Amino acid sequence: MAYYFDEPSRTFNEYLLVPGYSPSTCVPAAVSLKTPLVRYRKGEEECPISLNIPMISAIMQAVSDDGMAVALATEGGMSFVYGSQSIESQAAMVARVKDYKAGFVTSDANLSPDMTLAQVVELKEKLGHSTMPVTEDGTATGKLLGVVTERDYRLSRMSLDEKVADFMTPREKLIVAPVSTSLKVANDIIWDHKLNSLPIVDENDHLVSLVFRKDYDSHKSNPNEMLDSHKRYMVGAGINTRDYAERIPALVEAGVDVLCIDSSEGYSDWQKFTIEWVREHYGNTVKIGAGNVVDAEGFRFLADAGADFIKVGIGGGSICITRETKGIGRGQATATIEVAAARDAYFKETGVYVPICSDGGIVYDHHISLALAMGSDFVMLGRYFARFDESPSNKVMVNGSYMKEYWGEGSARARNWQRYDLGGDKKGMTFEEGVDSYVPYAGALKDGVALTLSKVRSTMCNCGALTIDELQDKAKLTIVSSTSIVEGGAHDVLLKDKTPYVSNTGH
Repeated sequence: MAYYFDEPSRTFNEYLLVPGYSPSTCVPAAVSLKTPLVRYRKGEEECPISLNIPMISAIMQAVSDDGMAVALATEGGMSFVYGSQSIESQAAMVARVKDYKAGFVTSDANLSPDMTLAQVVELKEKLGHSTMPVTEDGTATGKLLGVVTERDYRLSRMSLDEKVADFMTPREKLIVAPVSTSLKVANDIIWDHKLNSLPIVDENDHLVSLVFRKDYDSHKSNPNEMLDSHKRYMVGAGINTRDYAERIPALVEAGVDVLCIDSSEGYSDWQKFTIEWVREHYGNTVKIGAGNVVDAEGFRFLADAGADFIKVGIGGGSICITRETKGIGRGQATATIEVAAARDAYFKETGVYVPICSDGGIVYDHHISLALAMGSDFVMLGRYFARFDESPSNKVMVNGSYMKEYWGEGSARARNWQRYDLGGDKKGMTFEEGVDSYVPYAGALKDGVALTLSKVRSTMCNCGALTIDELQDKAKLTIVSSTSIVEGGAHDVLLKDKTPYVSNTGH
């Protein structure tokens, strides 16, 4: 006979935190958001890898590439580069993150001399960049021929058919610097010559990177940066349970810091086999997360298998349709609470602490605070990060507003059938578990993350907590009714601003 849970499974939106005593020493500036990423013997040793902020980006084509990885590592989180691509291209993304020099930007808005003004305008609208290098072959590493900025053209006075070669600032008028130039020297050149950007070139005058005036302040001080022992940015990567024997060695060679099995449901032998293969070939030197699970049994299975962290949640993502397609899943809050209790019981029994990650179901910023209070060590976010400049998806105009494209890994667009851990021929897995969509464009990641975390810190202080551990110990959670949810927002008034309220997470 089927097993029935007595209580309905609940979402984050059905809970609130009841404030606790806040001493005068409990102020947002004093809050630490540092949190363990991988398993360790808590109380006996330091966690081998800890996040400086409790946020990682989802293993998705529309979210996590090398650009997102650098941006999130700069803020103290970690990105998991998507695995639904060739082994070679994923490893190259990881390598670019590990080789990245802060302040030196590889241009993604490159022009060739025979392109037209119309193409320049289109590229500017798509990527938001006003400075575009012109190279012989139109690539980011071609021979530098010039630069186009907004000062080089006037749409009201020029034909859109005009060639880039006719209005660019040519190479002989540019100030450039050799590849050996340090960031400090590059910034000095920019300030001394009143430049907005400085091209960095090799001995053959091929473009290597750009340094921008506007990035100066942001690179002066990033105290939360996620750096490895060699002062390189840290980065994760998603893998599947099919080609791991070929994919993992390439990612390790590229310098990946943490792996994570990407699957819609992870309570399976296929994940156990993958973890066992990692332990056989790399011991504990390669860290690997697993999931997703929604109950204590699933957690225990993956913890016993040796997972370094475990993701919680099935069907709660904004673009995920697993629940309506397959009829499996659980409310994200209920799943997080149960798995957190299982994590604590496992720690008490074994002395090993296995961090858990709440993945999905986060609609508003305060849901992050709730997820942490319920026991999650950190959260994985897809839609949240897809909205920013640094995500790899296109920025487009929809009904008069800028949006970013966002699609699920289980969608037809992603065609990531390898993430289904059910064995057999992957060609037989052709049904969708995700949709293709748009999300409201939200600007720079740095600004968005800062605002979100300011809310989390403030909430923690309302609960009298200066650390995530303290929050989980002191949190008092209450279930709310549907009418109290209405009561919690603006109601029974006529808003002066008729623009619909939009939170930092796009709702």
